[in-house]
Amino acid sequence: MTNAADKKTSVKLTAKKQAKVNQAATDSAIHYHIVPKDLAGHLYQVRLSIARPDPAGQILTLPAWIPGSYMVREFARNIVQIHAHSAGKKVLLKKRDKHTWQAAPCESALTIEYEVYAWDLSVRAAHLDQQHGFFNGTSVFLQVAEQEMVPHIVDIQRADDVACKNWRVATALPELKAKRYGFGTYIAANYDELIDHPVEMGNFVMASFDAHGVPHDFVVTGIVPNLDLPRIVADLKKICEAQISFFEPKTRRAPMDRYVFMTMAVGDGYGGLEHRASTALICNRVDLPSKNQVEMSDGYRSFLGLCSHEYFHTWNVKRIKPAAFAHYDLRQENYTSLLWLFEGFTSYYDDLMLVRSGMIDEASYFKLLSKTINMVTRGSGRKKQSVADSSFDAWTKYYRQDENSPNAIVSYYTKGSLVGLGLDLTIRAETAGKKSLDDVMRALWQKYGRDFYEKTLSGKQQGLSETEIEAIIEQATGVKAKRFLDRFVRGTDDLPMAGLYEDFGVIFNDASKGTKRAKASLGVRVAKDGNDCKLANVHETRAAHRAGLSAGDVLIAINDLRVTAADAADGLSNALSRYAVGETVQLHAFRRDELLVVQAKLQADDIPALSLALQENSKACLLTHRPSYQRPVKK
Repeated sequence: MTNAADKKTSVKLTAKKQAKVNQAATDSAIHYHIVPKDLAGHLYQVRLSIARPDPAGQILTLPAWIPGSYMVREFARNIVQIHAHSAGKKVLLKKRDKHTWQAAPCESALTIEYEVYAWDLSVRAAHLDQQHGFFNGTSVFLQVAEQEMVPHIVDIQRADDVACKNWRVATALPELKAKRYGFGTYIAANYDELIDHPVEMGNFVMASFDAHGVPHDFVVTGIVPNLDLPRIVADLKKICEAQISFFEPKTRRAPMDRYVFMTMAVGDGYGGLEHRASTALICNRVDLPSKNQVEMSDGYRSFLGLCSHEYFHTWNVKRIKPAAFAHYDLRQENYTSLLWLFEGFTSYYDDLMLVRSGMIDEASYFKLLSKTINMVTRGSGRKKQSVADSSFDAWTKYYRQDENSPNAIVSYYTKGSLVGLGLDLTIRAETAGKKSLDDVMRALWQKYGRDFYEKTLSGKQQGLSETEIEAIIEQATGVKAKRFLDRFVRGTDDLPMAGLYEDFGVIFNDASKGTKRAKASLGVRVAKDGNDCKLANVHETRAAHRAGLSAGDVLIAINDLRVTAADAADGLSNALSRYAVGETVQLHAFRRDELLVVQAKLQADDIPALSLALQENSKACLLTHRPSYQRPVKK
């Protein structure tokens, strides 16, 4: 037993001991100082201080890519100038490769000073101007070799420029001496944590909410007139709580202490990138709801889907990881054939969580699902590349798409989401609704995700191996999935959605069939190029391809009538509306500066027009908020 006096003494001693531990951690820490140096020139000034540099010559590396975006981006190319000094003397820095430097040996603390050019308005890199500053750590913080596991302290400073007078800071990085939303020092346990917390600076607007006891901030940078912040945070609260409850139905415990949605509103943009306790988003400002807006617009629905997608990644990718990502090598590509699971299943659940949280109804959900099915069916590349191969080739194909991509590749996002749906339907059907894909996700969470960062620090985290998912599915549900995965993941078969949905009260309608007069088509996707109509994609075996046209050609006339950007805006629909399927037309086009004159036999429009709906009085739909399933009696 401990009396009150002993307890006070114990607390006091514990506090002193903790202070010593904190001081020791600070003394051994890697220190960064970052400040917006030139807003108009888009330059950050960074100072890196290393108390105990490698006596053989400290090696420094800037990541070549950022986790979550699978493409080597060579962030080091944005370092404008760099130099080092120690004890008041200049230290030679030798460039070892495109993103690595080595300092000459020195006995005292080493300081590296460098400038980073930041003019990439995306969620992946860094951006700076008079309106705001944003950066990911992978773009601005050099990695100190052999000291990645010590604490990393960052001093984020306000620029002297008058434009920054009222700027604040939004980040999920733990504060050290800074006040929340303020400039000052922040701390990370190691380099991996440091680069997993993006930072936004500016005159942003913000609202907060709790989701199962965890504080969440929603931050918006950019001018958005009459923004309805209360509506957004109320909607996000429901989505976040639905996902927390999904992974932890008993405890409803989130895997982070705090979460930040960082949103950049622009005239034209869309994207998101997940982090362990935050996400960076970019969207069209018109997609965000205004105070006088009652109905949910398509744009706002898409934005909520984006938020749902990135938030689901808090579990699936940031903590449940493929083995290849358990310990990132940020110098080069890290290959995995499992992105169909990590990105595809997340894409399946993002819209599903909108229904389960009550944000959209079943009709809206099936409308979104129909769009995904049509999108996958449109590209012939799905017959040539499996989603497993698409995952492995993400670095060179999916993230480096060109004009021929629809004919050559399949998206592990969109087809991966259909794999998730198909597997969910299969499991539910074979277990009479007793099990589902939900059980698989929770099994993955229990085995690989729940204690991920603790296991990483101890070196015990390995991640999901490339061949283990079949065993996980069978252990969680009792369903053997090898044949399913062989056909639809490792193979290129189309998922038989109508057949899979047969017993679940969902009917398929194809508006492109049974019409009196099919629309004539060239089989192309067009884009405006000034006042010209340019062929962006030419689908193989279709009319334009058979006539000899290629992506990049500028279509100027159909049967002697001029084609312009106005025709590109409606996808050539008006220009071809007077012609019938099977009719031959003369096309004039420019390839570079040379005129082409070809004959094209028009074909029926091959754009899928599938729609899904519940059967009247159906009670069998299981994929939304209805957790139970009862197979309908066949008569």
